[in-house]
Amino acid sequence: MKTRSTYWQILPYLRPQKQTIGKALACTVVFTIFWPIIAWLVGETAKFIGKGDLQGFAQIAALSAIIFLIRGTAQYGQDTLMAKAALTIALEIRKKVYSHLQKLNLGYFETAKTGDLSYRLTEDIDRIGEVVNKFFHQFIPCVLQLIAVLGYMIYLNWQLTLGALIIAPLMAILIGWFGEKLLSYSRQSQNRISDLSALLTEVFSGIRLIKAFVAEDYEIARFAEEAEQNRRAKYLSERIKALQFVVVGFLEAMSVILLFFLGGWQISQGNLTGTQFISYIAGVALLIDPIAITTANYGDFKQGEASSDRIFELLAIEPTVVEKQGAIELPHVTGKVEYRNINFAYNSETPILQNMSLLVLPGEMIALVGASGAGKTTLVNLLPRFYDPQAGQILIDGIDIQDVTLNTLRRQIGIVPQETILFSGTIAQNIAFGQSYYELKDVQKAAEIANAHQFISQFPDGYQTWVGERGVNLSGGQKQRIAIARAVLLDPRILILDEATSALDSESEGLVQEALERLMRDRTVFIIAHRLATVRRADRILVLEKGRIVESGTHEELLEKGERYAGYYAQQFSQ
Repeated sequence: MKTRSTYWQILPYLRPQKQTIGKALACTVVFTIFWPIIAWLVGETAKFIGKGDLQGFAQIAALSAIIFLIRGTAQYGQDTLMAKAALTIALEIRKKVYSHLQKLNLGYFETAKTGDLSYRLTEDIDRIGEVVNKFFHQFIPCVLQLIAVLGYMIYLNWQLTLGALIIAPLMAILIGWFGEKLLSYSRQSQNRISDLSALLTEVFSGIRLIKAFVAEDYEIARFAEEAEQNRRAKYLSERIKALQFVVVGFLEAMSVILLFFLGGWQISQGNLTGTQFISYIAGVALLIDPIAITTANYGDFKQGEASSDRIFELLAIEPTVVEKQGAIELPHVTGKVEYRNINFAYNSETPILQNMSLLVLPGEMIALVGASGAGKTTLVNLLPRFYDPQAGQILIDGIDIQDVTLNTLRRQIGIVPQETILFSGTIAQNIAFGQSYYELKDVQKAAEIANAHQFISQFPDGYQTWVGERGVNLSGGQKQRIAIARAVLLDPRILILDEATSALDSESEGLVQEALERLMRDRTVFIIAHRLATVRRADRILVLEKGRIVESGTHEELLEKGERYAGYYAQQFSQ
């Protein structure tokens, strides 16, 4: 059970803004000082009007104009300075969360919902910024206004003020109860909206499959159910807020009625003049808005606390793959890779790799073959430290990869995946992905090696052609060649290929295969093979089964042996 609000974790983000917040609070103090003066002005204005003293009224009007001008200037300073501080704080939290997410291991993203993460990075952080803004821009000014005006009211008649505050403890208890209810319902609402966001991300990413399987009605029903759950959760929050305003408003009305009764009694006793009572009533009127705003703020703060919980819950997740203190830079390597007694499992109950040992020499091409779940992808994913093994060592040129920085390790390992991922941006930016500065001539040279230059040149904007989301305006072969050009430009000593030609037509496959052969030249290469026709020229083919190497040899050697590899080969080519 949570015992401490996560709002305390926002404090480190407030400290860099202390100068801006300090200036805003100085403006708030100036702004607040004028509230009791305004109550006094109302009484004085009523007195001059009652007497018909136009000269006195003109003086009060002139003084009021000066006061409201100074007060308005202070209010402007307060509002703009706090908006600046709150937006900067939200920006810093957003950058911190995004940076933290980049450090988390792949395993986290394989289970996390993309829509939920997007919602946390946008709506939840915006709500935290709104809470910070409201706290300094509304809550503190309202509290100061209450203190200043109450002080003036006590000065006028403390007995009357004490009587007016009888209901205050009950209001405080009710506001606290409503706040806890709002926090509970807000958590439910925000979880529902993040689920809805996750569903939308999933659906729009797979819209082609949905249409192919005529699943539109099914997805509409799923969306309607999620949207209905979200509506119910939000409705509960709104109903509590509405009830809160009714109850608090009723108590405020009772307080005013009691106030008039006590005021009449004090005037009858000679403890209060009519002018003072008018000024006092003006003070009461000046309390209505800050009480209402403070009440609403408390509800907003409780709703915002649910967002704060979700953000700092994310920041509390520790990455499982981290650089050790004092990690060294990996020097330019020849490409010798060694796995020593590797044991790995995604969870403790299901081992994926068991006591795996493997030595790959510089420039050697290794093909990994086996059924789904045999450990092929896991084996290569350990090399760039997407995951760390539970036991054993992986060495490149004799250096333990856990002793080097992640940047220098991954810069020397190129990956061409089966499903090419392209990002919104130009073709040049996609080829030079991850590089802030690059020469266009280097990009063009990489594209030529990857058999991509010809089709890129045919676009009106050439290398500056904009690539749509996930590269939807490019064919599969074109996307693969851009991915190969990306790897060429990186110039890695070690290369991982995840069957880059399995989903292409024959013409595209030929161009991609030719590009791959150029890319693989003089590099250490790991090929995850789904189609055995692509691995015949491998220096060694490793057959994996239940996380172990059960066969090793060239294509001809393994066919002659007539065991597992020969069985896989016969099965594929007999179809």
